[in-house]
Amino acid sequence: MRTPRCNSQSGLTKGSWSSEEDQKLVTYISRYGIWNWSKMPVYAGLSRSGKSCRLRWMNYLNPKVKRGNFTNEEEKTILHYHSILGNKKQLTVKMNT
Repeated sequence: MRTPRCNSQSGLTKGSWSSEEDQKLVTYISRYGIWNWSKMPVYAGLSRSGKSCRLRWMNYLNPKVKRGNFTNEEEKTILHYHSILGNKKQLTVKMNT
């Protein structure tokens, strides 16, 4: 069963983002910046939750997000640290960038 496009209780849109919604979010953030994710959707003209807007921006729309394959240097760095650290959980590695 598909998720309903709009939740009747909260009035928020759920499901896939349209290109129009993406454009509204990008336009708003480029004009006013990021200030309060929970209040931003109303001012941006979106029927989405603040969490949904934040995730959409951070994972898909932010132009600083690098997409694509790892470079040879990045792959070597990953393999180097994996050979030292293995598959340990809850490990934070601070790398110089």
